[in-house]
Amino acid sequence: MNDVQTAARSVGQRLQILRASNDGEIDAAFATAAKLRAGALLVGADPFLFTRRERLLGLASRYAIPAIYELREYAAAGGLMSYGIRLAEAYRLVGVYTGRILKGDNPADLPVQQLTKFEFVINLKTAKALDIVVPPQLLASVDEVIE
Repeated sequence: MNDVQTAARSVGQRLQILRASNDGEIDAAFATAAKLRAGALLVGADPFLFTRRERLLGLASRYAIPAIYELREYAAAGGLMSYGIRLAEAYRLVGVYTGRILKGDNPADLPVQQLTKFEFVINLKTAKALDIVVPPQLLASVDEVIE
């Protein structure tokens, strides 16, 4: 969050952090964002929030708040855009490690690995619903466009 705050300040933007750890707090966070006339919303990668993605997408739509998510699954389900790792690739890597351990490799001897490929996905249908025109320069930089 510190990195996001620093990045926002560097481009002259004010960042309001809203936390939610239950359904009521999710609803309250969106109501607060709407009251603050938030120009955008960044939803972090969090297992709890991922299980509530339909709720998040519905509230973003209802309040007409452009949102970016850290997982492609949000954009595929109707979110405006996402930038992050491919969840299926993370699960594949977990499977590889699990297989090696089950075959007898010592977990302490396995190298630490981290996914390095990030994907940028834009959902043009959602952009249109929010009356957002995506600049051609931005479209040229995406890995996937959902229409």
